[in-house]
Amino acid sequence: MVAGRLEGKRAIITGAASGIGRASAVRFAAEGAHVVAVDVSSEGLVRTVEEIERGGGRARAVSGDAADEAFVERVVASCVSDLGGLEVMFANAGIPGRSVPLLQLSAEDWLPVLKVNLIGAFLAIKYAARVMVAAGRGSVLCTASVAGLRSGAGASPYSASKAGIINLVQTAANALAGTGVRVNAICPGLIETGMTESIFAAARAAGKEHKIGQLNPLKRAGQPVEIADTALFLASDESSYVNGAVIVADGGLSSSHPVIPGRLG
Repeated sequence: MVAGRLEGKRAIITGAASGIGRASAVRFAAEGAHVVAVDVSSEGLVRTVEEIERGGGRARAVSGDAADEAFVERVVASCVSDLGGLEVMFANAGIPGRSVPLLQLSAEDWLPVLKVNLIGAFLAIKYAARVMVAAGRGSVLCTASVAGLRSGAGASPYSASKAGIINLVQTAANALAGTGVRVNAICPGLIETGMTESIFAAARAAGKEHKIGQLNPLKRAGQPVEIADTALFLASDESSYVNGAVIVADGGLSSSHPVIPGRLG
């Protein structure tokens, strides 16, 4: 029997109750990882673990706030004490925040988005890296977004939080130089998840489903499993020389400046 790409590894995935997090948890487990699925939604976590176990994988659910420092510390410590170590940390938990114009935002609108998206990623790096540095190896990956690359893919707080993640993985990779611990980010484009459900529902209700994703060269939206496959690469030893990197998975959306179709070759 061929060993899975994550055989023998222990992996914590935040935001694992749905969307990209669930798809990644299922994918990692199918490749041999023992998954610790983390989310505030205990009901969603149950479904994630059930799906993993139906496929013959191993997983446990831990419900809590990925932006709560004491909670993150406990989850990492429990993974080490109960499972024997930690080789992969996927800081995927995130929230979109309010989608309102910049001048209508308040400081309070920014706080929960920065706390969950950016500080949550920092805490994942901090506590996972402490374990990984001692072991001399490990992979930490974070979900950023094309919204963190430039304007047009999210409200200001969300976009800024994702830009912060991009910089965070770069600074963290260098802060951990020589330790054997890698830190990378994924920038998904338009993916059909609970966070984007309203966009897809509105398009389908208007009979315009065919226009979803029309701005990228692939002319379609992405699915969570496609981001999970990118995450699998970064989690595995196949990406052993990838560090401080930002991998964009957006169907080619960010490869071009805005143009009128047909006007440029």
